[in-house]
Amino acid sequence: MVSPKKTSDSASVLALLDDKSIEFAGYGTARQITDLGCEPIEVQHLDSGLTEKLGEVKATAICGNDITSSCLYVSAQAGIHGGPLAPLVLALVAGLLYLFRGIYHEVVSALPLNGGAYNVLLNTTSKFRASMAACLTLLSYVATAVISAYEAIHYATNFLPHHPPLAVLLLATICLLGLFAFLNIMGLTESAAVAVFIFFFHISTMTVLALVCAGSVISYPHLLWSNLHAPPPDGIAKALFFGFAAAMLGISGFESSANFVEEQKPGVFPKTLRNMWLAVAIFNPLLSFLALGLIPVAEMRAHEHDLLADMGGISWGPFMAQWVSLDAVLVLSGAVLTSYVGVTGLMRRMALDRCLPQILLHENRWRRTNHWIILAFFVLCSSILLITQGDVGRLAGVYTLSFLSVMGLFAVGNILLKAKRGRLPREYVAGGWSLFLAIAAVLAGIVGNVLMNDQAVQVFAAYFAVTLLAVTIMFVRIQIFKVILMLLRAVLERVLVFRQYVVDSVKRINEQPIIYFTKEDTLERLNDAAEYVMRNEQTKHLIFVHVYDDETRIPPMLGQYLNTIDRIHSELRIDFIAVQGTFCPELIERLSRKLRVPKNYMFISTPGDRFTHRLSALGGVRLIL
Repeated sequence: MVSPKKTSDSASVLALLDDKSIEFAGYGTARQITDLGCEPIEVQHLDSGLTEKLGEVKATAICGNDITSSCLYVSAQAGIHGGPLAPLVLALVAGLLYLFRGIYHEVVSALPLNGGAYNVLLNTTSKFRASMAACLTLLSYVATAVISAYEAIHYATNFLPHHPPLAVLLLATICLLGLFAFLNIMGLTESAAVAVFIFFFHISTMTVLALVCAGSVISYPHLLWSNLHAPPPDGIAKALFFGFAAAMLGISGFESSANFVEEQKPGVFPKTLRNMWLAVAIFNPLLSFLALGLIPVAEMRAHEHDLLADMGGISWGPFMAQWVSLDAVLVLSGAVLTSYVGVTGLMRRMALDRCLPQILLHENRWRRTNHWIILAFFVLCSSILLITQGDVGRLAGVYTLSFLSVMGLFAVGNILLKAKRGRLPREYVAGGWSLFLAIAAVLAGIVGNVLMNDQAVQVFAAYFAVTLLAVTIMFVRIQIFKVILMLLRAVLERVLVFRQYVVDSVKRINEQPIIYFTKEDTLERLNDAAEYVMRNEQTKHLIFVHVYDDETRIPPMLGQYLNTIDRIHSELRIDFIAVQGTFCPELIERLSRKLRVPKNYMFISTPGDRFTHRLSALGGVRLIL
């Protein structure tokens, strides 16, 4: 291997514009590292979470505030579309959620890393496909924040003597979104203690509401019998299908626990899934059933925004209505804050993986927060609120389509995990029948929401297209820079400063090293690793690293294999580094610091059952083979 030639600084403009170093990375080098040091070192993880791992109560509260807040509006949506069958469809949705408990448990026990669907697809398929799941998750966060903020304002109007006009509601919602944007820029995140208070206050409120409503229905059961015996206007089949599709809104937020699994103590994650399922399975069908005993089905749409508060007012007077309204404001505001915190982590992870512009990683000097991410999220939320004019039906459609797509992709990721990463140890294995039923039910929910609300589909498609376009631009930016170079050569041959910036940008992208840890790989697997990097990473520099404890045990054919790979992929710079030591998180941390390569740019093949380290301890090292 030889060092690549460099272009002379005195080259002409046209020669510079035709610089071929952006096409050919040059030949690599081989070296040995034996001085990584032995002093104590703190391992840094890609997604640093809480210094103290979360237990069952705190972890359940953080994700529970998100999913249980949906009961404030899903009962009305299920009643509008399902009529007297609303409790049944909500029970069916709870059954679907039970299947997803096993699907999520298997994936996260095998890949205990933050990121949800993005993480599982990133480790089982291409980065671009994983980015599509991330875009859907981002859109789900947007819809979560908008619906939660708008519903919180609606419930807050129950404390006012008169209901304000739509323009005031929209302005107040934007102000609430702006308040949480400001708080997040200040560095305020949802603390576990506050989340626990909100969660238990909410569960207590829903319990009291269910009891007083049950007492009222038992005392006056006539309306309940009338609603239950009234046939659905469009027939039982349509009521079941569209009611089920609308009721899927009641499980939104179930994926939130998978987004902060690294901050949870071992064994806590499956307990959060169980607790969220119990809350949804109990409260959603129960409150929907009690609503049938208090409000005629034909009038359900009139109570769309504050159904539970109206139920409290009917059963126990203004005091209960205001109690429920206060609870709604608190838990929905908590969901808005959770959305800001979640989207900041997601977009930061995507920017670190070079799926989004690097400007999003900029931190303000004042509070050291990612203000561009927060402000961009605020603008997205405000724009979708104004476009839909606060139409909860359309917003719910966008919300449901996005998070259903994410859950569907998570199930697909489970299948890919079984097929491609079968050797990874896992605590639980979801059955094939449960995967089939879960994917079929999710597809039915998506189809039902599309048929119910084509306007929501248009809004969803528009925002998903914009988000995906931003990611796509990041994947084809080298081609874009090449087009710019062609234009510069034809039109702006004398603009040397701009030209140099473009060339340097392409070189900087190409020169970002990617590390693949090889143990005893065959020539075919080494070639697969090189081809994966060429397909999925915007780089021309791949470093093969072999960790050894005894020089005599270095595979004798490894050098010959790498020379072959170097000749096959002439457009890729292949380097080899032999590192003396033991493969462990500390060695990865030291190598990352020495070579200045982030750990999310380090790859390994799928480890076997005898692998002694948890994947989460490797700080974001990815699986590619």
